[in-house]
Amino acid sequence: MSAKKVVAFYLEGCPYCRQARKALEELSSGNEAYSSVNIEWVDENKHPEISERYDYYHVPAMFADGEKLYEAHPGEKYEECRENVRRVLEEAIS
Repeated sequence: MSAKKVVAFYLEGCPYCRQARKALEELSSGNEAYSSVNIEWVDENKHPEISERYDYYHVPAMFADGEKLYEAHPGEKYEECRENVRRVLEEAIS
């Protein structure tokens, strides 16, 4: 069974988006299952026609099969972000 595709929304220069990408790199490094997850990063400013079809307020926001699995919140610490990204990856491979 292949992993679910994840759609992730971000903004250039967003510190929370940077930390989500860092967490993703850390978690995927050396983990074949996590690194097999196809994540489509969508810049909401460049592709509003895509982002308007999804229900979220903060970025990064990650969806699989149209279901929101993670949405960052202001003040979110790296450890919390990393755990949320891990949860998204787990859901994608389940």
